[in-house]
Amino acid sequence: MSEKSKALEVILSRRSIRSFENKPLNDAIFEHLLKAAMAAPSAHNQQPWEFIIIDDRKLLDEIPTFHPYSKMLLGAPAAILVCAKKDYIKDEDLWPQDCAAATENILLAATALNLGSVWLGVYPKKALMDGLSKTLGLQENVIPFSLIALGYPAKTKEPSNRYDSSRVHRNGW
Repeated sequence: MSEKSKALEVILSRRSIRSFENKPLNDAIFEHLLKAAMAAPSAHNQQPWEFIIIDDRKLLDEIPTFHPYSKMLLGAPAAILVCAKKDYIKDEDLWPQDCAAATENILLAATALNLGSVWLGVYPKKALMDGLSKTLGLQENVIPFSLIALGYPAKTKEPSNRYDSSRVHRNGW
């Protein structure tokens, strides 16, 4: 299988997983995921990201008390919070794209490692941003962007085919 088809296989296999085995992730896995995150494209090469690994059970259990769509954290062994540090931002309009690209790279790397993951939105929801800032003691110049629940999947999902040729246009609408 060519490298190109391996990459496409990972992309097409990525699914949102919300139930996990009770098995911790090791530091080598986190390093692999964060290397992938930091390889993301970045406007003006600003690389505004900072990451928080969350594997403390108390913290994982606290997040669903203010983030209504994060109940899977109650069974997840870990999560990664993708943040932007204001000191690194060169373009106010583009940093969310940088953090989104880093988030997607984590999701794809997790899939390649046979891990389950799901992207939980945070930014620009003030209540979610404030809750994570308080819970994790974020500095005032740090913006929480997205939260990724991670773990070994308790069940797997088949790849889905979402390709829709009716949404493809060429040289104009």
